[in-house]
This record gives sequence, C-alpha cells and structure tokens, in this order.
Amino acid sequence: MSDPVTVWHRLAGDAVLLDGFHALKHALRFGAEVPVAVTADRPAALALADELAPDVRDAVAGLLTEVPQATYASLVPRPHPTAVAALAVRPSRASHLARLAHLPRTAPVVVLDNPRNLGNAGAVIRLAAGFGATGVVTTGTLDPWHPTVVRGGAGLHFATAVERLELADLPPGPLFALDPEGDDLRDTELPDDAVLAFGSERTGLSAGLRARADHLLSLPMRPQVSSYNLATSVAMTLYHWSCGTPR
Repeated sequence: MSDPVTVWHRLAGDAVLLDGFHALKHALRFGAEVPVAVTADRPAALALADELAPDVRDAVAGLLTEVPQATYASLVPRPHPTAVAALAVRPSRASHLARLAHLPRTAPVVVLDNPRNLGNAGAVIRLAAGFGATGVVTTGTLDPWHPTVVRGGAGLHFATAVERLELADLPPGPLFALDPEGDDLRDTELPDDAVLAFGSERTGLSAGLRARADHLLSLPMRPQVSSYNLATSVAMTLYHWSCGTPR
C-alpha cells in the first residue's frame, strides 16, 4: 500500500481539500473520487461515521489511514475539530458547463456576482445543494473551489455544479437579479429554469449584470435595516422558488 502522506503530497496541488469529517461524508455521498484520506484519531472518526453517516461508513473505513497528530496538522491549513482530512478529484469543468447549459432545467442556477467573502460563498453552495439547485456560478476573482469555500460548503460542491464564469458566459434562462429597487419577490413566481443573481456583499450588483437582468426583484425587509447576509438572501430566494405559487 502506498504511504498516504506521500500520495497526499503528490496530489495536493491539483486536488480538492476535504477539510473535516462532514466534508468527506458529503463528498462520498455525491460520488466524489477520493484517493486519500487521513485522520489523527481513526476510532473517533469511525464512531462519527457510525452515528452520522452509516450509509458511507464502509467507504470511510476503507479510506481512512491514521497518522500522528503532527503529521495530520502539517497537511491542512488549520486542524479541523474532527481531525479528518481528504483529497478529492475535482469534477470535470466540461461536465459542469454542460449541466449548467442544459435545458430544460428542473431547478435554478445561483449566480454570485463578484463575491468577496470565501465563507459566504461556501455557505451559498451548501444552501444550493440542500435545495437541489442546478449549480452555483461565481463571477470575478474569487475561486469557488478555494479550500475555505469548500470547508464552508461542507464538501457539498460535489452535489451541484460549481464554476467561475464571465458575465457573457452565464447559463441560459431568464435572469432574475436581486436588488433593493426591484419588485417584491413575494409577488413573482420563479421558474425552474431561472438564473438567480446576487450582488457583491459590499457593492451589490455590477453594472454589467444589472444591464443583462430580465427582472429585478427585492427581498422583504423592515425599514431602516440596510441589508441581509448574502447566504440569507440566497436562502430566502431559493425557499420562495421551492414554494412555487406567489402570494
């Protein structure tokens, strides 16, 4: 058997870091290819699998190799409370682009227009996976597969199509952009092929995306409250879509 630390160092440059037990659990559930996984406490990790993920317990047991705490800590940016880490093969960009472009869709695509916060992006991907969204697209410089984003998404990047695109290359479908000046979201039915766009945490929608939007929608908000967290805005919008009929 190959030494897992040697394998780790060979693959780390191109692989996706699964930081923590929950990221590994979700990645396995959604078909990720995981060539190496380590833990500083194998009995504790398997106990978590027994309790929280019996469906992938055998897969976890077959992958996990116990290494010293110092070795584990040297492989990750900061140790996770579960002391588990793994590397996964990133899904094919071509397959993701094909999924995003395919029509008809059964669920919307979420677009984050020039997001700035890695943790927010991860939380949005986790939400999108939970609602069964077709994918999450980012524009701008943020890498949606950055380790901090994957950590925030709890490994659920593998449950939806996550890619960075230019504005000109956004997936097809009616573009609904969230903006304080838009029509009340509650009065609009969002179709399954919708592209739902959310602006940057600081500056809102870019001029380019606003110009492309077919509809501007606003979230209900009490006067004198300036804004919602990005992930909260996405959650409210996806929930509204999932409910179907407007008020």
